[in-house]
Amino acid sequence: MSRSATSTPATVEDCLRVGAGFSQGDRAWIAEQFATLDSHLAAYHADATELEVLVKDRGARGQKVTLECWIAGHQKIVTTSAEEDLHAAINDVRDDLRRRLNDAKTRQEPRNNRHLRESTITDVISPELTPPLDDTEPADEEAAARGA
Repeated sequence: MSRSATSTPATVEDCLRVGAGFSQGDRAWIAEQFATLDSHLAAYHADATELEVLVKDRGARGQKVTLECWIAGHQKIVTTSAEEDLHAAINDVRDDLRRRLNDAKTRQEPRNNRHLRESTITDVISPELTPPLDDTEPADEEAAARGA
């Protein structure tokens, strides 16, 4: 994505919403835990990126933390964790989102990078590596060997 002077890269601080199970007071420590995502989100525009974290049954056995990421032009990414420790669950969904963002970027790069696309194609069908074609048919060679 090209950036103009007026575009703003996405950051956790700009894009994070806390949902069910969290209070606005929790937002600061969650944003601090998610700060490592900033470098991955920076490739996207802040106005086109949203993050929401929520927890179901907070503090109870079987709590579930969910982190949802919406980036314009991409499929929604949802990561979940059933870790009993809330901090561990927060870190788990953060790490999973980081992996998924890396995977999405890697999947798109060759398609969007003409140089990579062309070098991959020419490497596969390079003429130096292709053996010369033999115009004679094997059946014709056998007939010639028999003198026919």
